Amino acid sequence: MLSASRPAVLIDLDGTMVDTAPDLAAAVGRMLEDLGAAPLPLDAVTGFIGKGVANLVRRSLEAAGLGERCEFEEAQRVFERHYADTNGRIGRVFPGVAAGLRALRESGYRCACVTNKPQALAAALLTRTGLARYLEVLVAGDTLASMKPSPEPLRHACRLLDSEPAHCVVVGDSPVDVAAARAAGLPVFIVSYGYAGQDGAHALHCDAFIDSFEALPAMLAQRWRLADSK
Repeated sequence: MLSASRPAVLIDLDGTMVDTAPDLAAAVGRMLEDLGAAPLPLDAVTGFIGKGVANLVRRSLEAAGLGERCEFEEAQRVFERHYADTNGRIGRVFPGVAAGLRALRESGYRCACVTNKPQALAAALLTRTGLARYLEVLVAGDTLASMKPSPEPLRHACRLLDSEPAHCVVVGDSPVDVAAARAAGLPVFIVSYGYAGQDGAHALHCDAFIDSFEALPAMLAQRWRLADSK
């Protein structure tokens, strides 16, 4: 029996629910080609994901040797134009995510997506992948004045879901998610398959690791039982 305080799961997007690296790498490659540079390897772009579009574009320009040779704002506009086309077209939902989200909803949990991706791009991706139906709230990188690792996006999601922080958990894949959760005083589960890589993921100081979203309902039920018994 779940607590009346509306337990909630606050979930990252890139690298946690959806493998967006191929979409982002394609858009970065097109941006660099427009600027007269060669595309970057997928692994390089993957390492830049998680701290928002501006960080991704800036680091991509630096890696391509264009950091001081082009106008950043213009490069970001070029990237966003290309990403609007590639967003959700090449990447895929990670195995088990849709089934896990459906099981969470059937078990009475409320779910929010808390991402550093801009609202328009995040909403389009969630709709395109069919995941929007399982998520009641979207807190994006431009929803508030700050994004993760600030705790404010997580706290905002809790308020929107009418959930007490003591009955919320964060699910993510990166140090950014861990830092935001710790700052908000929330437990955090890290997926083993995300962009930190399996070795990198297990180096993060989280409360639990998960290999599939399908394991979440049982893990959360056990966590609440233990908490209620104290």
